[in-house]
Amino acid sequence: MGKNKKWIQIAIFAVIVVIGALTLISNVFLSDKKPVVGSKAPDFTLLGLDGKTHKLSDYKGKVVVVNYWGTFCEPCRDEMPALERQHAKWAGKNVEILGLNLDEPRVAVENFINQYKVTFPILFDKNEENRKKYGVSQYPTTFFIGPDGKIAVIRIGQMDEPFIEQTLTTLLKTTAEIKS
Repeated sequence: MGKNKKWIQIAIFAVIVVIGALTLISNVFLSDKKPVVGSKAPDFTLLGLDGKTHKLSDYKGKVVVVNYWGTFCEPCRDEMPALERQHAKWAGKNVEILGLNLDEPRVAVENFINQYKVTFPILFDKNEENRKKYGVSQYPTTFFIGPDGKIAVIRIGQMDEPFIEQTLTTLLKTTAEIKS
């Protein structure tokens, strides 16, 4: 029995090593990579608070700001007026701001939007699918997407209005230079 016990221990150890190696390989090499600056922004189709379906690809040719937020998030509340002012400033100038809510109850989102007088589209990220594609784990997180559909800037954390305005100005200027 002593010889068999040793072989059983070796076999169990070998199985554990193989499982560990497969897990490591799966997590490092086969997992979905979150997008980075310069990569194509993953497309999405999400229902808006307005009852319409919004696809990121429908905004191709525009600079798009995709802002992940929640009503519980203090920095999200603090930056929302700046996003709204920038939305008003850039209206009709090839810029779109999309607020992606974390699938909170509709009434909570409506109250928040009414309180802050937000007029840009608010979309619901049901089942966290889109957040996973974008690798969002902190709020707010904002992606500035160029007219070519590539991510130009990723901002984790609260933005102030000068940052938003400067980023949009730079993206629009770069776009104009490319077209000339």
